[in-house]
Amino acid sequence: MRNSLRVHAALFFVALIYAANYSLSKDVMPKYMGPFGIVTLRIVGAALFFAVIKYFVAPQDKIIGRADNLRALTCGVLGIGVNQLLFFSGLNLTSPISASLLQTIAPIVVVIASALLLSEKITLPRVLGIAVGMVGAGLLILGRNSQAAAYPNATLGNLFILANATVFGIYLVLSAPLMRKYHAFTVLARVFLVGAFIAVPFGWRDAVQADYAHFPLLIWLEIGYMVVFLTILAYLLNNWALKYASPALLGVYIYPQPVLAVLIAVALGKDHLTWGKAGQAALIFLGVWLVSWKRKAAAVPLESVQD
Repeated sequence: MRNSLRVHAALFFVALIYAANYSLSKDVMPKYMGPFGIVTLRIVGAALFFAVIKYFVAPQDKIIGRADNLRALTCGVLGIGVNQLLFFSGLNLTSPISASLLQTIAPIVVVIASALLLSEKITLPRVLGIAVGMVGAGLLILGRNSQAAAYPNATLGNLFILANATVFGIYLVLSAPLMRKYHAFTVLARVFLVGAFIAVPFGWRDAVQADYAHFPLLIWLEIGYMVVFLTILAYLLNNWALKYASPALLGVYIYPQPVLAVLIAVALGKDHLTWGKAGQAALIFLGVWLVSWKRKAAAVPLESVQD
C-alpha cells in the first residue's frame, strides 16, 4: 500500500513537471535557443549525471545479453533521442494546449504496442477507442483557429507531437522489462548515452552558438528546470515507477497533463482554451477511456511489491 501511494505521488509530480514545461519552454525557444539546442543540453546534462551516479550507486550492475542490450539501444534511440527531438520541434511550432492534448494519445499507443510486443489482447472497446481517439487527434492536428497567425506551422508541429507521443508510448512498453531487471541508474545511464549520440549531431551547433552572456535570469532558471526537473527527475521517477507499475499506469498519468497545462498556460497568458479544442479533447479522452476500460478487471495498474 505504501509503495502504491509512492508510485502515484511520483507519477503525479511527473505530470506536473511536464505540464509546466509546455509554457515555460516557450520563453526559451526560439528567441534564446533553438529546440535542438535545448534537447542537446538536456540529454548531455542527464547523461553525465546518470553516468556519475551509476558509477557510485551500482558500479557492478551491467546490462547483459544480446536481447537486453538491443532493447536498451532501442529505448535510447526512441525514448531519448527521437522522442525529445520530436517533442521540442513540435512544441516550437504549435501551442502549449494543442501539444498537451496530443500527448494523451500515448496511452492508446501503449495498448497497441503491448498487443504487438507483449501479445496483449485488443478488445472491441479498445478498437473503438483507438478509432475515436485518432479522430480527435486528427481534428486537432488539422484544425485552424484564431491563433493561426501566432502558430502558422501548427499543423506540422502537431504532427511532430503526435509522433513524439507514439515513440514515447513504445518506449514505456520496451523499457519496463529493463527497469524490473536492472538498477534504474544502470538503464538510464545507458539509454541517455545512446540518446546523446542521436541528439547531439542535430543540436550541438545551437547549443554552442547561443548567446549565454545575455540570457536573463528567468531564462537560465527555465533552462535549469528543463535539465534538472524535466529530464533528470522526471525520467528517474518514471523509470523508478516502472519497477512497480505497468506501462499502462504511466500512460494513464498523461491524462492530468492537459488539465494542468491548460491552467498553467492560461494563467501565464501563453495560450487560450477554445470550444473547438475542448471538443477535440473530449474525443481524445473518450477514446483513451474506451481503450483503458477493460484494464480495471485485469488489475494491471499496480503489482503488489514488498517494501
